[in-house]
Formats: sequence, C-alpha cells, structure tokens
Amino acid sequence: MVAPDAREHRAPPEARGERLDQVLARLCPELTRSRIQGLIEAGHAQVDGKPAKASLRLKGGELLSLVVPAPVPAVPVAEELPLAVLHEDRDLVVVDKAAGMVVHPGAGHASGTLVNALLHRVKDLAGVGGELRPGIVHRLDKDTTGCLVVAKHEKALVALQKAFKTRAVEKTYLALVHGVPKAAEARIETLYGRHPVHRQRFTGKVKEGKPAITVYRVREAFEGAACVEVDLLTGRTHQIRVHLAEAGHPLLCDSVYGAGRKAKGRAEEAQEVLGRQALHAWKLAFPHPRTGKVLHVEAPLPPDFTAALKVLRGR
Repeated sequence: MVAPDAREHRAPPEARGERLDQVLARLCPELTRSRIQGLIEAGHAQVDGKPAKASLRLKGGELLSLVVPAPVPAVPVAEELPLAVLHEDRDLVVVDKAAGMVVHPGAGHASGTLVNALLHRVKDLAGVGGELRPGIVHRLDKDTTGCLVVAKHEKALVALQKAFKTRAVEKTYLALVHGVPKAAEARIETLYGRHPVHRQRFTGKVKEGKPAITVYRVREAFEGAACVEVDLLTGRTHQIRVHLAEAGHPLLCDSVYGAGRKAKGRAEEAQEVLGRQALHAWKLAFPHPRTGKVLHVEAPLPPDFTAALKVLRGR
C-alpha cells in the first residue's frame, strides 16, 4: 500500500497577503490548484500546526504542512478492451482512439470507455486527483479517431495541460468534407461559444466568446467532396466540425453540423462506407513533460476512412 505523502514548506516573505491555496500551488507545482483546494477542504493542510482555510491570507514565515493521501482505486472498473498504443513511457501514454469509443464514463456510458481500457492496459498509474486513474489531458468526440495523450501521474498532467493551454501543442487532423473549398488553404478565426438556441451545439457566430482558430489545406479534391488537412490552433469543443460547417463544408456523416447536406455520387457512397463523422486526429506534437523535448506521434488512417478515400478516388 502506498503511504501518504507528507510535505512541509516555510511560507516565503513574498507570500505576505497571498491566499494559502495560491502559495501551496506555487510550492507544489506538481499538484493542480483545484487538487490543493480539495486537500485543504478535506483538512489535509495546516498552518503553524493548525487547520486552515484555502482563503487564509498569509503573513510570510509560517510553517505550511500538506498531506497528500495515497491514491484510492478509481470508481471506473478496469476492462480488457481493444486499445492501440502509439507511445508509452513512465509519464504518459498516447493512444489511437477507435471510432465509437467514449473517453470518459458518464451518463449512458458507464463502461466500455477509454478510461476503462486504460485502467486495464496501463500498469504503472501513479494517480491523479487522489485516484488511481489516468489523467485525461484532452478529448476527442466519440466518433473521432486518432491521437489522444493521457498522463500517468499528476505532475505530467499539470505539464501537459499547460502545454495545451499555451498552444505549445501541434494538432493536425484529416477530414472528409462536403464540396471542394474554393481556397486551397484558409484560416478561420472567430469567437466561439454555445449556440444561442440549440444549447447542445456550438457556433463561431457569436458576439462574445473564446477565440477559436482553425487552419485547413485541401489535400485532395473529388467530385462533391474533398480531403482536407486541418491544424487546430485552439481546442474548443466540436471546433473543426463547426468551423468547416459554417464555412460551407461540413464533414461527411456529421449528423449534427451537416444535417440537411445531401451527398451526391461517390460522396454518398463514401458516407455509407463511413457511417460516422469523417474526422481523424492524425498527428500530435508536444513537449514531453519530463524532458521538454518535442514528441511527435502519428496515428495511421483507420480502415473505414481509408475505404471512404478509395471510394472517392474511384478505385
């Protein structure tokens, strides 16, 4: 059994006037601030030997004690599921997510998820958030395939989350879309948020929202369809699907953002071969959380995507 991790730090003079949770987050960079706040709330932090609240303002010089309990088994159960691993080391694992696989257990998906598969496949999880579970850094839609990176411990999770937030990660996708874009290359930059009417959908046509940037290049043009390479410079939910649809070129088989767009000829046949949105997280490059060196990973095209391309090419 793993023992609790007890830590002690002396609050530096420059911490005067700062909140306890802010100072502990700086002194313990391998823990997220939300994790530290949870530990304080659970009574695992003391200031000069006395329990304290996260909002306590420090004077500087206090003895700060923090106990990080040993991780407990995660609620999701380990399941032996097909899982393609593209890269693995002691800090992280990059998987090639299959179509139809949900990343996290949730309503309607209590099992059969990527997390369930990882709990069975990865034997050296150190845990995140106090649980023996993988650290999901980013997500892919259920029917999107390809590269997805997962942290094995909290320090790696924090570093990877920072890399994604600061756009130090290169994310390249391949998509099959309705029609052929007029420009061989284009940059779509909008504000981004939930659709004002359809709250389960997102849109780049909002007056207020977060910035979203998508760059695409046409790789191959077909009759009524195209294969485009997409660089995702921000990571908003459904971003590629929304930006391409609002540019007039929704993904093949996208029942949400491509509803009402009828495919013709080979594109229609390609949709029948696919049966799911034509999006693949092809390449991923990011600084390794331990070494800082850029790690490049590539996920091969899945069979259904390859088959759809063959149909579009008339082979």
